[in-house]
Amino acid sequence: MSLKDQITDDMKTAMRAKDSERLGTIRLLLAAAKQKEVDERIELDDTAMVAIVDKLIKQRKDSIAAFTQANRMDLADKEAAEVKVLEAYLPQRLSAEEVTAAVQAIVTELGAKGPGDMGKVMGAVKTRLAGKAEMGQVSAAVKAALAG
Repeated sequence: MSLKDQITDDMKTAMRAKDSERLGTIRLLLAAAKQKEVDERIELDDTAMVAIVDKLIKQRKDSIAAFTQANRMDLADKEAAEVKVLEAYLPQRLSAEEVTAAVQAIVTELGAKGPGDMGKVMGAVKTRLAGKAEMGQVSAAVKAALAG
């Protein structure tokens, strides 16, 4: 079963259970997926769905930071609940050590040296670690690998 099918089944389950918070979040995710399919005239695979989930989680985390700074904990809590629902659709994340090891292997493989090769390394890392690691953490690992 593809990730998209699983999300659709979860939406139906949330409808039957009358779980309005979960249902709303799943509908937002499916709407974002449908928008991408229509815009690019493609059928999304699991990798593309994970990228959409990652993007939505990043948006929610940015909103949480803004709401917390504005002292709107009610809105921050709502966004945090949405993040929990969305995180269920992500594959198992790599640990910090695994990310560092993977980045180091890619840097060695590409023969990259110095900060000037950051773009080349990030391109390779993004394709291999997409959905498996948070890209902010990956970017920091790449900077550290190229600086050392």
